[in-house]
Amino acid sequence: MSKMDNLRAMREARYEQAQARAGRAGQPAGTRTTAAARRPAAPAPVRAVGENDVAEPGPTESVCGHRNMGGRTCTREAGHAAKSHRYS
Repeated sequence: MSKMDNLRAMREARYEQAQARAGRAGQPAGTRTTAAARRPAAPAPVRAVGENDVAEPGPTESVCGHRNMGGRTCTREAGHAAKSHRYS
């Protein structure tokens, strides 16, 4: 065998191993699961707040909430007129 034949055989063996790990070995191309079939089920509905439930205290004034590229949030008041944001 030549060097190229050896490389091709190794590549085909790795491909077959990957297909077996994915559980697709032997399946025709048209019978694979679609992205919609692999989606998880919808989350459970949110339950209503009852009399015994205690609501968490929220902030008395709302904040802007703008996020920068680093993931920090603006702490100025919502709808602020300043052109810049204050992140924390």
